[in-house]
Amino acid sequence: MSDTGHSLNGGWRVRDMASRARRAPSSRTDTAFRGFTIACSLFIALLMLGITIALVEGSWESMREFGLSFLWTSDWDINKGVYGALTPMIGTLTTTLIAMGIALPLALVIALLLVELVHPVAARIIGTAVEMLAAIPSIIYGMWGLFVLVPIMQAHVIPWLQSTPLGQIPWLLGGPPLGVGILTAGLILAFMVLPFITAVSRDVLRMVPTVTKEAGYGMGATTWEVTRKVSFRYGFGGFVGATFIGLGRAFGETMAVAYVIGNSFTIPESIIAPGTTFASAIANQFPEAVGLQKAALMELGLILFLVTIVFQLIAQLWLGYVNKKVGIR
Repeated sequence: MSDTGHSLNGGWRVRDMASRARRAPSSRTDTAFRGFTIACSLFIALLMLGITIALVEGSWESMREFGLSFLWTSDWDINKGVYGALTPMIGTLTTTLIAMGIALPLALVIALLLVELVHPVAARIIGTAVEMLAAIPSIIYGMWGLFVLVPIMQAHVIPWLQSTPLGQIPWLLGGPPLGVGILTAGLILAFMVLPFITAVSRDVLRMVPTVTKEAGYGMGATTWEVTRKVSFRYGFGGFVGATFIGLGRAFGETMAVAYVIGNSFTIPESIIAPGTTFASAIANQFPEAVGLQKAALMELGLILFLVTIVFQLIAQLWLGYVNKKVGIR
């Protein structure tokens, strides 16, 4: 019995030593991986802080000169040294609103078509074409907009819109049909953000458990009812993420907008009038800017940066509230 006990005890010790030997490298690997992830997180935080400091430092002269009045001043006069952010703010918000109003419902419909309604082969072909649209450089969109879309808007689309009852609203469609302007820039942005929202929304719909949808069909629900009550509810967070991916692309787009918006620092009288945005104003004037003008452009960049962060925070808070309300969390 004693020999047997010693044998069992010795076997246990051997197994314990082997187990410790196996755990030691794993523990070191886990520690290294944890340190790497913390370092990456700190790097992102430091990068955001560095960008903020650089923008504040570059725009300090403008903030000291104009203060908060910079936000609601519409003048932008290089000769007089007077600058304000109201005109590019209006242009940025308006073009983004037009782009998202067109792209978001269209992207959701396309994603639903690809996942639920068409043959998998056709869905694969169409999906690949949509993804290829996302790979087109923004400057190509801008050139296409300038040489193709602007003449069409000038000769056909805007005159037709002005002939409708909406054309009787001066602040909406008033003014000459120049082709370049807020509406054309919004359309270009809609084409640019459409593939991003579509691709993410399609992947979200694919992630809905098949058994959940089959349960809905088994209870007699139609495709629309299953999509609305099951798929959209399940993938709500993903749809919000897709929306803000598109919103971020539309809000900060530069070259494509600069080609077709007209680059006017006058407050637009309607959505067909020329205007400007934060990004296009910076792109057009920053290379030659000096002194107070350069500081004002840096402040435009700071506003764009801060507004983007605020949008993301609002999205996260709203998404958390909705998820808690519908019982996802």
